[in-house]
Amino acid sequence: MDPHNKPSNSDDTRAPIVSFLGPVSSYTHQAALGCFEADRYDYKAEITIPDVFEAVQSGGSEFGVVPFENSTNGAVVFTLELFADRHHRYPDITVCGEAYLDVSHCLLGKKGVKSSTDSPALSGACTPTMSSPDPLKPRTSPLYSLNHIKRILSHPQAFGQCETFLGAYLKGVERIDVSSTSRAAEMAKEDTTGTSAAIASKLAANIHDLDTLAQDIEDREDNTTRFFILRKRTDGAACKTSKTKTLITFTIDHRTPGALASVLQCFQANCLNLTSINSRPTRVVPFQYIFFVEFEGSKLNDQSGRVNKALSALGEYVQNWRWLGSWDDRLGG
Repeated sequence: MDPHNKPSNSDDTRAPIVSFLGPVSSYTHQAALGCFEADRYDYKAEITIPDVFEAVQSGGSEFGVVPFENSTNGAVVFTLELFADRHHRYPDITVCGEAYLDVSHCLLGKKGVKSSTDSPALSGACTPTMSSPDPLKPRTSPLYSLNHIKRILSHPQAFGQCETFLGAYLKGVERIDVSSTSRAAEMAKEDTTGTSAAIASKLAANIHDLDTLAQDIEDREDNTTRFFILRKRTDGAACKTSKTKTLITFTIDHRTPGALASVLQCFQANCLNLTSINSRPTRVVPFQYIFFVEFEGSKLNDQSGRVNKALSALGEYVQNWRWLGSWDDRLGG
C-alpha cells in the first residue's frame, strides 16, 4: 500500500495513528515523518520495538514504523525476533511498505574542562600500539577532547555502525545498550557528571541541548537504514508498482539433507530473485532455525503467477511457513 493515502476510518474526526520507535528525534521518527504527512496522521512514540508491534496488533495504531536492517551492521535482531512470533502474539501484522534513511551519527555529550594537555586528536587510543601497530583510521576526528568520557550510551545497531571511530578514540570505554539513539541522548543529558556520551543524531543534539563532540562517526559514508511500515492484516491496494518485494518466514526439518536447498529451489524454478536471507533460533530445538527470506515480486499483485506458484510449492519442503507481507520496493526510488 501507499502509506501516503489516508486509510478509511469509521471515525473521520480521528487521524490515523502512526507508532514509531521513540523518543522524538529518533531515526525511526525521522523515517516516519518522511512516510506519513504530518497534517494527515498523528504520531505516537513508543519505548521499544515490541511496543510498536503491540500497538498495531491491538488496533491502537493504524501503522507502525520499525528499523529492519542497516547497510553497515546488518539486520536488526530485535525486529526479526518479533517477526518470528513464536508465541503467536502478532498473527495479523504484515509489512505494507519500506523506507530508507541515510544515517549520520554524532557523538553527543558535554564538553570537558579543557586542560593544556588535552587534544581532540590524541583522545583515547588512536595512536599505534604494540598490540595494534596499524589501527584502522576513522573517517573523522573528535571536535573536542574525549578524555573525560567514561561511558557511551546508544542502541546496539549504532555501536556496530561506528566501530572504527570507537576503537580509535574510545577504546575500552564502557558501552551501555539502550532502546534507541534518542533515548541515549536523553540519558546523556540527565548525567550530571558530564562523563556520559551518546551516539545519536544531530537533531537529538539540538533537542536535548548537547554538545557535538564528534560528527560523521559512522564507519561508512553510505550508511543507510531500512525501515518497515507495519499494519494489521492485508492491504489490497498495496504493490502498485512493477518493482515489489515479499517477505516470508518458515521452518524446516534440519534432519533432512538438502531441506533448505529444496526450499530455495522453489524460488529459482520460478525465476524469483532473493534479496536477503536471515535466521533466528527456533528456541524449540537447539541449533535449529526460523528462516526469513525476502524476494522480488508480490503475492498481492502477481500477474505472472510466479510468486504464488513458488509459495504453493513450499508446503512440500517446510514444516510451516508464513507470508509477512508484500510492498513496493523503494530502494533507489
